[in-house]
Formats: sequence, C-alpha cells, structure tokens
Amino acid sequence: MRRRTGLLFVLPALLLFGVFVLYPMGTAFSYAFFEWRGTNRGAFAGLENFRTLFTRAPFTTDLPRALLHNVLFFAGTMVFQNTIGLGVAFLLHRRARTRRLLQTLYAMPYLVSPIVIGYLWTLLLSPTFGPVNQLLTKVGLESWALPWLGDPKTALWVVVLVSVWQWIGFPVLLYGAALGGVPEELTEAARVDGASHRQAFFKVTLPLLVPAIGTVSVLTFIFAMEAFALPYAFGGSTGNPAGSTDFVSLLFYRTAFDSGSIDAIGSSSALATLLFLVIFGGAIGATSVLRRHERRITA
Repeated sequence: MRRRTGLLFVLPALLLFGVFVLYPMGTAFSYAFFEWRGTNRGAFAGLENFRTLFTRAPFTTDLPRALLHNVLFFAGTMVFQNTIGLGVAFLLHRRARTRRLLQTLYAMPYLVSPIVIGYLWTLLLSPTFGPVNQLLTKVGLESWALPWLGDPKTALWVVVLVSVWQWIGFPVLLYGAALGGVPEELTEAARVDGASHRQAFFKVTLPLLVPAIGTVSVLTFIFAMEAFALPYAFGGSTGNPAGSTDFVSLLFYRTAFDSGSIDAIGSSSALATLLFLVIFGGAIGATSVLRRHERRITA
C-alpha cells in the first residue's frame, strides 16, 4: 500500500520527465539513423549521418575545433572554479557568524540567466565604453586594455573566467556542506600529534572531501560539454571571433537551424547523439574512477 501511495506521488514527475526529456532524447536518437529531405523522413540510413560528421565539410574542421574548446572550457572551469570554490568554502567554514550571508552572496550570480550574464559582461568588456578597460587605463595599465572579446587569443578564456565568476557559488555550497560533515575531532587529533594547519588539511580534511570533489567534477564536466547560453551570448551562433568561442552545442544549433541543409535533421540529430555519448561515457568513466579512489581511502 505504501509503495502504491509513493508511486502515486512520484507519477506526475515521471510523466513530465518522460514527455519532456526521455521522449525528445529517444526521437533525436532515432532521427540520426534515417535520411531526411527537409522534414520528410526517408529510408533507413544506418550510420551515414554519423559518417557525415567525420568526412564532410564543415564538420571536418568545425567539430574538432568545437570539441577542443569544450575540453579547454572544462579544464579551465575545473582548475579555477573548483580550486577557488574549495578555498572560499574552507575560509567561510571558519566564519560562523557571516558564513550564511557570504554563501548567499557567492551563490547569487548563478541564479541569473547565463544569457543575461553574457550580455552584461559584453558591455563591461567593451573596448570603446566598457568600464573594465577604462579602469585599467586610469590606473596606468593601458597595455592591459585589450579587445577581450574581439581577440581570438583571449575570447575563450574570457568565457571561462566569466563562467567561473557566475558559478563559483555552486562549489562553495557543496564544499561547505561537505566540510560541515568532517568531524572536528580528526583535525584536532592531527594538531595534537604535531601536524600543521596545512598538513591537517591535506592529510585529513582533503581526503574526506573526495566524494564532494567527485560530484563537483562530474557536474562540471557535464555543464562544460553542454554549455550553450554563455558562449552564444558572447560570440553568437558562429562562435566569434573567428570561431574561437565555438562549442559543440553551437555547432548543433547552426546545423539544425542555420545551415539550410536538406538533411539538417539527420546531421544535427547525429551530432546531438554523439555529444550525449561523450557526456554519458565521460561521466560514467569519471564516476567509476572516483568511486575506486573513495574505496581506497576508506579501506
């Protein structure tokens, strides 16, 4: 009886998940294996649409470049966002009075739409009237007043740093909760045995944070591989300037809606399926590695 009652409460969520998530995923997966003439589905094509992604222009140049940008975006956010987030969470953990207030302030940017964040920073970094370059010029750093979003060498890293600024509150909250679960007796025992604060952190606290670090890492990977709104706000659907902010999701958007190709549905569905397999496989692989590491620590 209790199981039936519980299922009754869960059923609306399952229906919504099935209609708006599972069904679109299933249809996109099936579309990738058929020929398309506009919106008319043709004969079964097997892996032909996937072969197109690796043998036909513009995919032969755009797909490797976009995938590389996704990987660099993940590496940048992983290094900066999670390292800074862990440091901030550790410092806030010692400030009991202002901890909640500061956590809220750090979390506020990721409550705003990435599109809004992107357009806001586009104005702030404008080389003509942006306050960032004006401030750099006034303090004598004219050489640093660059066209940040107009130079292919800096545009991608601007996207990375703005993403770090927006989402820093997420690891701060997760690491803060994980630090709250670390017994104080362990660090106090390490201090009594002569360990410094640094040694106590790296030898006692940090190993106990591995589950939280694993969760943040996997979620960061998923977010980085499917990033769309922020790169779109900065560089448009073509990943300007000169494709330096192009991502796989933007390539999918161009293929599906901007290319005008007669087989756009088949190619874009194949690209979406490929991206899903990369994300799913990477997340499963990373999770299994982290679980083995956790078992080694607790053994």
